[in-house]
Amino acid sequence: MTEQSTLLLKKQLKELTKRPVEGFSAGLLEDDNIFEWEIMIMGPHDTLYEGGFFRAIMTFPKEYPLMPPKLRFTTDIYHPNVYPNGEVCISILHPPGEDKYGYEQASERWSPVHTVETILISVISMLSSPNDESPANIEAAKEWRDNYPSYKKKVQRIARRSAEEM
Repeated sequence: MTEQSTLLLKKQLKELTKRPVEGFSAGLLEDDNIFEWEIMIMGPHDTLYEGGFFRAIMTFPKEYPLMPPKLRFTTDIYHPNVYPNGEVCISILHPPGEDKYGYEQASERWSPVHTVETILISVISMLSSPNDESPANIEAAKEWRDNYPSYKKKVQRIARRSAEEM
């Protein structure tokens, strides 16, 4: 599987280099490791994250594309679907199959048809509309629901700081 994974990731990287997608950039963290990518997500327009620049690391398992990668922000980010350690929690990054807790349908979870591009488009969408049904960051979800003005202020401050650190 590793050889297949390597070829597929090289192909996806080449495609993203030839045809960049608005909203993010992607490249290898180190030239000799196709399984770790450095990602830069630009805060989407008309969201609290607008103007921000959020770095992340995408780590692919050797079983890719049968199993999903992990995505972890290395820039501070405050969001209901991002664990305090920066790890992104969205359905398409969960292993394929049935959810043992019953929150997600199998069709919402990882499928080998996903690419780096579809993952990052989903993350950008997540920034626009958090899912507070099963949050990764309970504090952020609670604040988003119960004290939106405070949540908004905190997120906009983090977005500004991320732009200043560029």
